[in-house]
Amino acid sequence: MRNNKGRSFVVIMIVIALSALALRTIINGIINVTSTQNEANAQSTLKLVSAALENYAKNNQGAYPAKFSVLTQSQPQYLDKDYIKQSPVKGYSYNCSRLDAAGYNCHASPVRCKMTGKVNFSVTTGSLLISEDCADKE
Repeated sequence: MRNNKGRSFVVIMIVIALSALALRTIINGIINVTSTQNEANAQSTLKLVSAALENYAKNNQGAYPAKFSVLTQSQPQYLDKDYIKQSPVKGYSYNCSRLDAAGYNCHASPVRCKMTGKVNFSVTTGSLLISEDCADKE
C-alpha cells in the first residue's frame, strides 16, 4: 500500500506541473494577442491624429492648432474624441510633447511595457510615424 501512495503523489505533482505549464502558455498567448491588437490600434490612432492635424493646418493657412482640444471643438470637427484627455485608450497613453503653429510631435506609449504593448509610437509634422521597442526607453 505504501508504494502506491508514493506513486500517486508523483503523478499528482506531474499533473500539477503540466497544468501550470499549459496555463502559462495560454496566458502568454493571450497577452501577445492583446498587445498586438493594442499596438495596431495605437498606430492607427496616431495616423488618425496626424491626419486631423494635417487637415487642420491645410484649412488654416499651414498653422497647426495650439491645443489638441481644438480638433474636437472646431467646425468642421477633425476628431470625434480627445485621445489625450481620454488617455489611456486600449492599453496606450497618448500625449503631444510639441503642439504649436509650426508643427507637432505626438506619442503613444503602452501603459505597461510588454503587457499592454511592446512598441512606442511617435508621429511628427508631415505625418512621419516612428516606432521603437518600449524596452529601449526603460
